Amino acid sequence: MSNDSAPSSTTSTTSAPDGDSRVAFVTGAGSGIGRAAALRLAKEGLRVVVVGHSLATAESTAEEVREAGGWALPLGVEAEKAESVREAIARVESELGRIDVVVASAGVNGVWAALEDLEPDEWASTIATNLTGTFHTVKYAVPLLKVRGGAVVIVSSINGTRTFSNTGASAYASSKAGQVAFAKMIAVELASAKVRVNVICPGAIDTEISDNTEHRDIDELGVKATYPEGEIPLTGNESGSADQVADLIWFLGSDASSHITGSEMWIDGGQSLII
Repeated sequence: MSNDSAPSSTTSTTSAPDGDSRVAFVTGAGSGIGRAAALRLAKEGLRVVVVGHSLATAESTAEEVREAGGWALPLGVEAEKAESVREAIARVESELGRIDVVVASAGVNGVWAALEDLEPDEWASTIATNLTGTFHTVKYAVPLLKVRGGAVVIVSSINGTRTFSNTGASAYASSKAGQVAFAKMIAVELASAKVRVNVICPGAIDTEISDNTEHRDIDELGVKATYPEGEIPLTGNESGSADQVADLIWFLGSDASSHITGSEMWIDGGQSLII
């Protein structure tokens, strides 16, 4: 195995908190929704494994967790690479001995382009990060989740699940639809082990993900629609926040949602109902 697929981390963490010793494994935690989820779960007393695509981004979030009084282990993991994820989970098992909550938030928008212009490797890259990365994360965490029961929260999108108006986003939307199907399949499979699996579908959320999107000649694609004033019924043109999504992630990872599994929940202010 090449070294570039192995998880990297620093060894600096704060001492484990008193009381709740549960462990959350959060991917995509270097920014956006994953970062907000890591901070929210740490606030609730969970020890958080902060997983970023690079160690630098993971360490940045981990430092925020520590500054707020929480406990964090930062890891640099490439979710699209099975061995990278497997080694990360093995390290968590060795050092912490458990995983109770998995948040699969790692994702990219990728390339948005007309079908004729979308290259096979661009399609494959988006699917690998968003869908295959989710598969790797849950697959390798399952043995630890089964020990005590636990919760998996997969971060999908309104795109591909209730909204299909972002023409050109075929790879992204397909990966997000696949996450919902995957969540429902494994919710049934893991129920007897008391592992709950749910998926959330955010709409427009104020994060950095759009900065990594390549739009290529999509202005003339699709059917143009006329929307009501403002695209989000609850807030008009104001996007939701990562902290609001993190609140939902905390709820689905907690005992407050003990009888909820196999569900998708839209957190979009009603956006997907009108576009």
